Formats: sequence, structure tokens, C-alpha cells
Amino acid sequence: MYFLTSELYFPPVTEASYEGILAVGGDLSEERLLLAYQNGIFPWFDDDEPILWWCPSERMVINPHDYKIPKSLRNILNRNLFEVSFNQNFPEVIKNCQTSKRKGQRGTWITDSMMEAYLKLHELGVAKSVEVWQNNELVGGLYGVDLGHVFCGESMFSKVSNASKVAFVSLIQQLKEANYHLLDCQVHNDHLEKLGAFEISRASYLKILKSN
Repeated sequence: MYFLTSELYFPPVTEASYEGILAVGGDLSEERLLLAYQNGIFPWFDDDEPILWWCPSERMVINPHDYKIPKSLRNILNRNLFEVSFNQNFPEVIKNCQTSKRKGQRGTWITDSMMEAYLKLHELGVAKSVEVWQNNELVGGLYGVDLGHVFCGESMFSKVSNASKVAFVSLIQQLKEANYHLLDCQVHNDHLEKLGAFEISRASYLKILKSN
């Protein structure tokens, strides 16, 4: 495992551990975060841990051009229960992602330092959000890092049933229209799998990432 210094550098991703941890330490500067995402690396750590940088051997993704909206979710979209906007209230989206309680988790990996870092990325036009509204109230959304041909999803939240799913599908539809290659969901979880995400190898992911 590589311990980062102040030098703007990451080791080859093939040096990641079995779990997917590539490096420890460094900082969350805009420059380092951009270098990380451009090379398939992302930070993920708890508040009581040092900064951990990941590049797992399997990547959870969605191909926007092949995605089929589940029938149950299509019915929800057709009922027009929500309004969706893009990149209109990033600060509130990431704040809600930080404070949302999640089943089986004691806390959040979105530390205050992480929030500050992604707010700076948003100011640069790199970190973006999807907002879901109901009766003029923000009830769901997601945010991530936009690389121009791959969107790296970070987190989503929902205050009412299905709001985050609507954000997720709305993002996929927009990525398809803009001819993006992938929505990167990073690591496997059952919820993402039910929404249609699947795993590809790190090598396959990096090939697509470097295609532009």
C-alpha cells in the first residue's frame, strides 16, 4: 500500500490491494481529486480514518445506451409525481447525502472535509447534482463527478419513497442524450444491482475511461 506525500502522484492502479485500496494519505485538493478520477481512483474513508484511495478490481457501472428502465419505476415516472432539475442546488444535495440515515450504517463517509472538497469541485464545474422536487421541496437527489464522457456517481438520498430512483434514472436518460459512455457507480451493492447496475473489470473500466 502506497503512502502519499505532498507530491501530486498516484501509483499504478494494479498495485491496489485485494480489497481495492491503492493509497493512503495525501489531501483532497481539487488537483488531486481530478487526477484521481481521471485515472479511475476515488476517495472513500470514515471520519476516524486517514484518506483512503480506492481502485477496485471490479467496477459497478451502467451503460446509458443499453439501460432499460424497470417497469415499476417507469410507472412512477409516468405519474409525474416529481419534478427533476440538474445542477441547481448542489450544496443542499450533498448536505442531504451527508445527513441521511442509511440502513446498516452507523454514520456517513461524507466527512466535512469531503463535503468542502466537492463543493470546490462544483465551483469548478466538475461536481454536479440532480435534484428531485415534490411540492417545491427537495425530496431526493444525487451528486457526482462529471468527466465529460463518464459520470462518476458518489451518493444519493431520498426523503420520500422512490425520489432517489427518479434522480438516478433521470441522470441516466440525460447521459444517454449527451452520448456518455458510462455511469460509474464505483462498488457493488444490492440496491444498485436492483436498479440495473452491473460489474465490469477494472481493465475494461479504465479502457473506457481513457477512450476520450
